[in-house]
Amino acid sequence: MLKQRLKSIASYVLILVAGLAVGLAAANVPRWLAPAYIEGDYSAYFPDAKTKVVLYATATCPYCAKAQEYLKAKNIAYVKLDINESEKARKEFKQLNGEMVPMLLVGNRQIRGFKPEVMDSALEKIH
Repeated sequence: MLKQRLKSIASYVLILVAGLAVGLAAANVPRWLAPAYIEGDYSAYFPDAKTKVVLYATATCPYCAKAQEYLKAKNIAYVKLDINESEKARKEFKQLNGEMVPMLLVGNRQIRGFKPEVMDSALEKIH
């Protein structure tokens, strides 16, 4: 009897673990299928002809802070626009179909999230 009960409990635990794994994986599928960047003409979003990098961010986002540190470490000039502090930044972010921060415009590429390898590739293209 005890053996059968333990077997039933083990079965329930395996089903629970499998369900949780599938649920977590399913939630990430859109992110896994998203392209590394989106190409387009973003010139209207740069404040001047010299600026080649715009960072849409928030003050409380840790990945936004990482993106800023990354750009500073590489001596890349950029403009930071806080979407919580600036109505103009929030409007532009929505026009660009922004869903998450950080979102960077690097030349003709829009990069969503902190992706150093994708940022490097885009930065090489503008220098």
